[in-house]
Amino acid sequence: MEKIEFLPQDNVIWGRGILADALGQLTQYGIKKPIVFTVEPLDALRRSSVAPNLPNSVGTFVDLPPHVPDFAVNQALEACEASGAKSIVAVGGGSVLDAAKAVSHFHQIRHGTYLPIAALPTTLSGSEFSHYFGVTETAKEIKFKRSYAVKPTVPRVVIVDPELIRGTPRALLLSSAIKGIDHAVEGMRLVGPDHPHAILAASGVRRFLDVLSSWPANVETEEALQRHEVDLDDLLQLQLAAWHCYFFPASVIYGLSHRIGHILGGTYGVPHSVTSCVTLAPVIRACSTFYGEKLRIFNDAVSGVEAASKLSGDIEAVVTRLGLPARLRDLNFDHDKLSAVATLLIENYPREVADLREGAAQRLTDLLERLW
Repeated sequence: MEKIEFLPQDNVIWGRGILADALGQLTQYGIKKPIVFTVEPLDALRRSSVAPNLPNSVGTFVDLPPHVPDFAVNQALEACEASGAKSIVAVGGGSVLDAAKAVSHFHQIRHGTYLPIAALPTTLSGSEFSHYFGVTETAKEIKFKRSYAVKPTVPRVVIVDPELIRGTPRALLLSSAIKGIDHAVEGMRLVGPDHPHAILAASGVRRFLDVLSSWPANVETEEALQRHEVDLDDLLQLQLAAWHCYFFPASVIYGLSHRIGHILGGTYGVPHSVTSCVTLAPVIRACSTFYGEKLRIFNDAVSGVEAASKLSGDIEAVVTRLGLPARLRDLNFDHDKLSAVATLLIENYPREVADLREGAAQRLTDLLERLW
């Protein structure tokens, strides 16, 4: 028996040049007296394109480090309390969105009400469509990124406009697209090929790969736009691909690629956006037996093994073509830490490690060596 679980997300508004008008409608969706969450590199975007169209804002909070450390969540919650904020407008990528969800969650614990969120995503991971978030616990000697799944924290409104991503640094933007593909593929763990997640995810992956396969090399997006090597419709297609890859988040669950990424990022500080560039293709191959025939939804392969091989090869080819990191050594990750990564994975994510099937512990060690 399969099922779809829906999230309490009221509206997704998308299109070219719709940002100002969409912001003007936020009060009708319950976004009142918002505080804006963002990061310092995006504050110019906030000042130029968000603040003028958000007259009822009560403040801004920008001190949101990567991987959502617990102390930053506490500080952001205190900022909400001090400003009298009744909602959050989150301008940024996965870390900003995770921080907004975490603050909404802990506001409910402390005050009995969730803070509704409006998301203005500037990357392509798709976090704005989900109720999942991670908070890195920093009190112990070994930091650990704790995962949460709290349905009422899903952003109530999402605004998708290519103007939001045209200034995102190239490496961050394109690596976050691979994270979006990761959501599509690992979302197949609990569903079959006839499930709506599978159908939409396959559409999203094709859309991602079609656009990225002709993306210009070694040039920032704004320059590529000026050269007419890409256009705003290309950017919008990438944003819609992220949505399709993660259309039913409540019906899916993370897999081993994500879990390795959580350890690499939360514990060892590897940038969240690039972890899937390193992990996804090798994990697809390593877990091909677990996924079986499911991955055929992503291509026309005649068998599950062939489908896994083709999909992982397509992803690797795009990562290589775009010049994104493909191995942990590219990120200067210490090889000696691989055994500790394996231990943390086995202790905290045994079900995902079990996707490697027989001899999972040894196969995990071998996989991590391949990632390095």
